[in-house]
Amino acid sequence: MASPLNNTTTSDQEMADLERHDCVERVQWVLNTPKPPGLSQELIGTAVSWRNKVPFLNMQSGLKNELFSMLKATFPILSWCQNYKPNHFKHDLLAGLTLASLCIPQSIGYANLAKLDPQYGLYTSVVPPLIYTLMGTSREIAIGPVAVISLLLSSMVQKLEDPMANPIAYHKLVLTVTFFAGTFQAAFGLFRSGFLIDFLSHAALVGFMAGAAIVIGLQQLKGLLGITHFTNKTDVISVLKVVWSSFQHPWNPYNFLLGCSFLIFILITRFLARKNKKLFWLPAIAPLVSVVLATLIVFLTKADKHGVNIVKHIKGGLNPSSVDQLQFNGPHVGELAKIGLIVAIIALTEAIAVGRSFAVIKGYHLDGNKEMVAMGFMNIIGSFTSCYVATGSFSRTAVNFSAGCETAMSNIVMAVTVFISLELLTKLLYYTPVAILASIILSALPGLIDVNEACNIWKVDKLDFLACIGAFVGVLFATVEIGLLVAVTISFAKIIVVSIRPGTETLGKLPETDAFGDVNQYPMAVKTPGVLIMRLKSALLCFANANFVRERIMKWVIEEEKDSKLRNAEKTIQIVILDISNLMDIDTSGIASLEELHENFDSNGMKLAIANPRWQVIHKLKLANFVPKIGGRVFLSIGEAMASFSI
Repeated sequence: MASPLNNTTTSDQEMADLERHDCVERVQWVLNTPKPPGLSQELIGTAVSWRNKVPFLNMQSGLKNELFSMLKATFPILSWCQNYKPNHFKHDLLAGLTLASLCIPQSIGYANLAKLDPQYGLYTSVVPPLIYTLMGTSREIAIGPVAVISLLLSSMVQKLEDPMANPIAYHKLVLTVTFFAGTFQAAFGLFRSGFLIDFLSHAALVGFMAGAAIVIGLQQLKGLLGITHFTNKTDVISVLKVVWSSFQHPWNPYNFLLGCSFLIFILITRFLARKNKKLFWLPAIAPLVSVVLATLIVFLTKADKHGVNIVKHIKGGLNPSSVDQLQFNGPHVGELAKIGLIVAIIALTEAIAVGRSFAVIKGYHLDGNKEMVAMGFMNIIGSFTSCYVATGSFSRTAVNFSAGCETAMSNIVMAVTVFISLELLTKLLYYTPVAILASIILSALPGLIDVNEACNIWKVDKLDFLACIGAFVGVLFATVEIGLLVAVTISFAKIIVVSIRPGTETLGKLPETDAFGDVNQYPMAVKTPGVLIMRLKSALLCFANANFVRERIMKWVIEEEKDSKLRNAEKTIQIVILDISNLMDIDTSGIASLEELHENFDSNGMKLAIANPRWQVIHKLKLANFVPKIGGRVFLSIGEAMASFSI
């Protein structure tokens, strides 16, 4: 009769054998995976998904339904207008009229900033909003000219053509840039390449906007002080030199007094609106009220005869055609395309950021690709109708939202109101002082400077803050293009540093769990004697970082060996388990580095094991015959690898 002790021993042995058998079976799951899809299969899959998304290629339903589905996909207005109610229009009408009261004076001021005649700012507030309403997916975004894009255009295009010496040629170049910007934007959306706008990181955009706001503010000193001769440069030093030199000569203080008085008035209305949310309409109509009052003051007092600069003639009427003014054969086409690309990315980044912010508040999804297509087509058509680059404005969108807009119909109301103003009211703006336009632009600038966000960036990520401050300093002390270049360069440098110098972690088992964690993050994690468990923190092991990773791992192993000898540990390292669960792909240089690691470990009496490899990675390791070289020590998890060795 067998003793209970023998039965227990036999039972434990059977359990161990069963676990070992299960472990071997699970290892085969890793090694016998099917071949992953190649590049050709991925391209075919993408084409199939496109086929399913294009309604007229899917012939499972009737042609009529397919055609209507295609139209709804192209023009989202067909979807929401089916459920549009009179109550919605009441809210949109109020929001659109409030929006127009802010848009009209701002558009004139932004046209002045872009070094264009005032009517072009108004033109840009008519056609692009109408096109966007048909094709866009945001309900709140307000379309029109904005300060940053106006500054970009003037600072970059004036290097090709002087707007003062030859305004007609300058205007033609701006229209051509608008066409190129729209073409790039539409292409980004049609080819689902929206990720390109992410190259301008959030931190870089914060710095760029802040720097641009200060530069725009300095540019407004020309109108606020009534300076006749002003520099074409945008950097702070050049502008301050001109301002300082203007004080050395007799100057007219009336422009300054008029502009500052209404700037204080606009800021007070903003302060009151913050105190009482019901007064949201007050800062929205303040710019228009300022224009009306200032124009009346100048007209009644004949202040223009005493040195106050006025807008003078504003051409009214419907947007004239400008198709014949686009310049595709001139010497500057390449430069114009480059400027168009830069402007397209900045405009998209601002618009999508604004649209998504308010979409989250309202609880609906904003389709980024459709937004890009809508922005692209509105700027392409805008370039045919005497408009310059339009995008979503944060300040006007906030007013639109606060006014209770329900749909993009508020953009139509705004556009119609601006058109009526072009037809009937432009002659009344003849005596509008330039200082008022400068004060309106200055009042909108504080919203572009986000000090709190810059502080948060500093707290969270110092490299991100470096990109932020690089963009800020570049725009402020050099040019807008250099500021953007510095920001993008620092952002790319960060990506390269992180990818080339990836970290490695030493893992230990967390008590009373089956999980393994970084021993530095979890001091309670327990290391197993004789086993060193490491995890790569990179998604790619390639020619750029393979040697660094190999040297880093060897350094850890050598240091661990020294620690073991100093502790007089019973066992030195016998097995190195490399967790590559984070590794998404590997190239031949990465495989070669793993082979060198295996050879180094083998010559020192240690074994290398691989845990939790991804599909693409294990497939390439098998093709390179790496798995047989390490004795097939490839496991489903770290726990499986630990269970396979008797340490």
